[in-house]
Amino acid sequence: MNKLFVGSLSYNVTSAKLEELFSQFGKVQSAEVIIDRRTGQSKGFGFVEMSSSEEAKKAIEGLNGKEVDGRPIAVNEARPREPKPFFGGMGSRGGSGGGAGGGRGFGGGRSRRY
Repeated sequence: MNKLFVGSLSYNVTSAKLEELFSQFGKVQSAEVIIDRRTGQSKGFGFVEMSSSEEAKKAIEGLNGKEVDGRPIAVNEARPREPKPFFGGMGSRGGSGGGAGGGRGFGGGRSRRY
């Protein structure tokens, strides 16, 4: 596999810096630091895609645990993305009801005392 997960990144590391860092181990197809949409700040991890699995393996061996911008980074093979569950799907309570007396049935939401 050629896609790598890079974790424990300093918030100062950019996608360009990530590409520069990994380019010493071969051709970088893509490098992206994941950014939080609300804050615009790095989430502290990213992904790098190398041209070949040999280059990816060299990058893991050369960079995993190496200190970058004051932090030891974690580099390993990226796992496939797991599908997110749909809202209101099977088994979801949607944040309402549940538990004893938590429903909105005949008691107006009030708990009964027995």
